[in-house]
Amino acid sequence: MRAALFDRYGPPEVLYEGTVPDPEVRPGHVLVRVHAASVNGGELMGRSGRLKLLLGREFPKRVGIDFAGEVVSGPGFAPGAHVWGGLPRGRFGSAAEYVVVRPRQLAPSPAGLDLVQAAALPGVGTTAITALRDKARLRRGERLLVRGASGGVGSVAVQLGKAYGAHVTALAGKATLDFVRELGADEAIDYRTDPADLGRFDVVLDTRGSTPGAYRRLLGPGGRMVGIAFRSAADVGYLLGSAVFGPRRVRFFSGNPKTELFADLTALVESGAVRPVVDAVHPLADVAAAHRALEAGGVRGKHVLRIG
Repeated sequence: MRAALFDRYGPPEVLYEGTVPDPEVRPGHVLVRVHAASVNGGELMGRSGRLKLLLGREFPKRVGIDFAGEVVSGPGFAPGAHVWGGLPRGRFGSAAEYVVVRPRQLAPSPAGLDLVQAAALPGVGTTAITALRDKARLRRGERLLVRGASGGVGSVAVQLGKAYGAHVTALAGKATLDFVRELGADEAIDYRTDPADLGRFDVVLDTRGSTPGAYRRLLGPGGRMVGIAFRSAADVGYLLGSAVFGPRRVRFFSGNPKTELFADLTALVESGAVRPVVDAVHPLADVAAAHRALEAGGVRGKHVLRIG
């Protein structure tokens, strides 16, 4: 089958469309024909070599962690059923013609939603739900600051914050301020604004990862901050320390969504509370271009790889 591969760590140009053996379908697993997969920040780190101590030096390696497609065979789903889901934590490889996963890694995708568009949501949508609903416990009427609001997780978090009844302030690039307002942000502010001028918030969602202390200081009494990105060892150390010591602790997590969380996301889309936001769709052969675009920044939503 066709798959996105790389034979050495490096820039986006190391990526190419190649072939790998069809996956083995073990008992109790579901074979899914992938229509599309999205490009996520963790894949950029893996491809560039920043995670080489975890990923090792056995090549070729693959990319892709979430997907949307149709069931070929397996328990719990009828053949042809439209599903979305993600690979288990620590696995890459959804940017391929087929994936094999346990049923707990899947849920029916939203009715009537094109599968290529749907592929923009599984990873970032479940991350936003976990961050705002489960970790921050965002409540109606609270003030939410979303840092990196035009990106994959941020664009969902703005919509989700409004669905939960919060007052949403979105930090984004100047060229994307109208875009985040269209997503529902009550206020859209250039991310270069001095954090000290932003006011106080009940919840801060940081999807960027640098200088977390400057944004933690914006929390009012009882405030909560969730960090989902790390730019340096110093930032990691700060977040680990702030999760244990002092007031206004920072929450962070490593996502590994299961059926229930994917199903919650399906319900939010079908209710109209959340919609996929696709910056661009690329053929699998242009996987390097998709990675370049995400690294360049200024993204509006997600870059998606069309597989089928």
